[in-house]
Amino acid sequence: MTKKLDDRLTLRTGEQIPYIGLGVFQMSEQHYITSAVEQAIEVGYKLFDTAAVYNNEKMVGKAIGESGAHRKDIYISSKVWNGDLGYDETLFAFERTLRNLRLDYLDLYLIHWPIAGKYRDAWRAMERLHEEGAVRSIGVANFRQHHLADLLIVANEKPVLNQVEMHPLYPQNELRKYLKEQQIAHAAWSPLAKGTLMQNPVITEIAKKHGAQVDQVILQWHLNRDTIIIPKSIASSRIKENAQLDYFCLDAEDMRRIDLLETGKMVGPDPDDLPYFLESMEREKELMTQKAEDLEK
Repeated sequence: MTKKLDDRLTLRTGEQIPYIGLGVFQMSEQHYITSAVEQAIEVGYKLFDTAAVYNNEKMVGKAIGESGAHRKDIYISSKVWNGDLGYDETLFAFERTLRNLRLDYLDLYLIHWPIAGKYRDAWRAMERLHEEGAVRSIGVANFRQHHLADLLIVANEKPVLNQVEMHPLYPQNELRKYLKEQQIAHAAWSPLAKGTLMQNPVITEIAKKHGAQVDQVILQWHLNRDTIIIPKSIASSRIKENAQLDYFCLDAEDMRRIDLLETGKMVGPDPDDLPYFLESMEREKELMTQKAEDLEK
């Protein structure tokens, strides 16, 4: 059965998260974010996913606050960045995120990357935030099975969700199996593989068969696998398109053919080999912070 914008996945804790959301990675201008958020809320989106390192939490918070949407109807997720991992550091980072987003509580807070020697202490802080009610649910991002196994040794509660790179070229089947065993939900970032599948002949043929768009076929493939998706777009037409997936169904043969596209090719960084990527992200964050400060002067 296809899923709609109102459909939600019930997490292990009983909290519910929308299956379809809007990602805001690399959105750095207020007018783009405001337009995207307004369009998404108008269409019916409930889930908005950001992160401290995106350096747009303030803009996202402003756009949601000015949208007129009721807080209880909106599900907001953010992530603690690597430089803020640690017990006290994570607590301080969370307070900054909450101020930026203009919120009294956060629906979901994630550890952004599994930085060795740091994520255990950060998780203790996350558990405290959850216990105090400042966060409804806590989870991780980009954790592989060995990272999760190590975390669970010391965790008092399991992450409810792991947000990872996932798409037909890199379906993460072994990790998904492990997450299911641990009752940990999964969400896909870069669900469209950064556009590398838009000309794929197999998916193009399936899209033509159903009178659908290529990106819609890929997103429905994700939803059929019980994956939460957070595609990014600033175009109103694409925001609507990414949400209108219930007018066609992929059959078993469609799913099988898409499953066969697996190559193991990633479009993002390897969680076990991060130095260059993280240094680049830190530099980008510093530049974006300076730009935001200059705009406020």
